[in-house]
Amino acid sequence: MLQQTQVATVIPYFLKFTAEFGNVSELAQAPLERVLQHWSGLGYYSRARNLHRCAQQVVERFGSVFPSDLQALESLPGIGRSTAAAIAALAFGVPAAILDGNVKRVMARHFGIAGYPGDSPVQKQLWAVAQRERPIESIEPYTQGLMDLGASLCSRTRPQCERCPVQASCVALAQNSVSTIPGKKPRTSSPKRFCAVLLIELNRHFLLLRRPPTGIWGGLWSLPEFAIAASEFSAGELTPRTRALISAWLIDNNLHVPGAASLGLVAIAPIEHQFTHFRLGIQPWRIRLQPSQGTLAINAAEPGAVWMPMDDVLGAALPKPVKTLLLRESFSQKTAR
Repeated sequence: MLQQTQVATVIPYFLKFTAEFGNVSELAQAPLERVLQHWSGLGYYSRARNLHRCAQQVVERFGSVFPSDLQALESLPGIGRSTAAAIAALAFGVPAAILDGNVKRVMARHFGIAGYPGDSPVQKQLWAVAQRERPIESIEPYTQGLMDLGASLCSRTRPQCERCPVQASCVALAQNSVSTIPGKKPRTSSPKRFCAVLLIELNRHFLLLRRPPTGIWGGLWSLPEFAIAASEFSAGELTPRTRALISAWLIDNNLHVPGAASLGLVAIAPIEHQFTHFRLGIQPWRIRLQPSQGTLAINAAEPGAVWMPMDDVLGAALPKPVKTLLLRESFSQKTAR
């Protein structure tokens, strides 16, 4: 959970997650749907899928006991070199070197290693230093101390060098280069993608589709989605191509809507969502079906579709922007009434 997410955000999720899944065996036996449900809102859902697969492999390969061997740890889904070292050091006292984001910053400043830590030559240099400096004994307090130092005093902005216990030997402080070490990630333009989504409501149930197990929002429930071009992303305007895409999908799924040119669609305010490598513009359209136009039994036997009651949305395994849309729509309906 702490990979790519701040501690303050993680704490309530961690407490609920560990209360639900008390040990690795319980996690391994749990349906992925339940795991994703307790992860919903944290983002980077491949971490949840890897965690679930990791628990299953620990049970199957290691008799429900986490291995202490670095190579065995790195063979598990979702566990890279630094995470494996952290587990080995903190859980088993193995003298292994870690290099998470905070530790990279501490090492770079203390030893004056310039450049962006994500670049291969810089990362190689940092790993060499981390390996060289690690103690053979008392690895636990050393590892914890490194992480705490990076998370508190040696922060990315406004570092508290005057309080640092190792300030006397810090190269960056001596050279007055704390603000420039480590180097920043080179700026690249974030591409933008666009899609239309359908909020199909019937008797206060929304039609949701299971996304493929891999890729963006893998394994989560989401809304019917249609890729559109930037030129088609115009708030409140239904372009001919978007209308044709939606119409064909509705017909294929036996959902009968009014025959008007608008298909009975009502535009909802668009939203944007930032992923790691791109930004997604989402234009939602709402359809309210009458009982004669659809049935809650549609696709009920299929694992890839579900009619979800509005009351279940808050606790369901949905992507954050989809949950936001549904809750916002529900609130607007209650306000209107």
